[in-house]
Amino acid sequence: MDTNTSALRRPGSAPDRILHRDPHDDGAPTAALTRGPQHVRPRKSLRRPRLFRIVVTLTVLATLGAGTAAAVITAAVASRPDYPGPVAAAGGGSASARNGGMPTAEDGYLADGDSVALSDSVPAVTNLDPGLREALGQALAAAEEDGLELRVASGWRSKAYQAWLLRDAVHTYGSEAEAARWVGTPDTSLHVKGQAVDIGPYDAADWLNRHGAQFGLCRTYDNEAWHFELSPSAIDQGCPPMFRDPTEDPRMQG
Repeated sequence: MDTNTSALRRPGSAPDRILHRDPHDDGAPTAALTRGPQHVRPRKSLRRPRLFRIVVTLTVLATLGAGTAAAVITAAVASRPDYPGPVAAAGGGSASARNGGMPTAEDGYLADGDSVALSDSVPAVTNLDPGLREALGQALAAAEEDGLELRVASGWRSKAYQAWLLRDAVHTYGSEAEAARWVGTPDTSLHVKGQAVDIGPYDAADWLNRHGAQFGLCRTYDNEAWHFELSPSAIDQGCPPMFRDPTEDPRMQG
């Protein structure tokens, strides 16, 4: 806080030399007083509002500039010929998702935080590979003995749904390269083929990570604790080493 009393003085009030007059002063006017009160605006109190306005203006311009740049980058990425937009009916799914809109349950869509039972008759489960579903059923029975339920947080997905996920990932992570660490393309994703499943909640996924090999179920990626695939050889040989993320998986390079 500025302790200078002049910064707190109201306009027109007397300066300190009058408010605190020397008791030995005879009261005679001095040359400094004969000109009347001198109202000098303190520099600091004038510069602060001006500096504040400048800072606010620059902040607003920077924010607008960043938003414009992000929009330009997103538009440029989305305009690339290999960037997934609306897809053909092949691969099933809703008309909404095929036209680039929001996917539905018909696409295998499950909202973040939602999950379904392995016994539910929804496309996310019923369109999974039969061998994968059978292995999951065996694992579920064993997990229930330990007081856990394996639930499907994401299973089969239509190509249109996968394209929607990839568009969202590019927007979220800022580049196709970073998005590829988490989301495959409609042509490479094993979810689209019905050969992969995301298990929840975390305790159930952790249980499956520790016990899944005996059912031929293996976690595939080190950065995805929830993603499992069928690997029948794991029953005798154990699960193969995990990839760091999907970008190291040769199947994702197609």
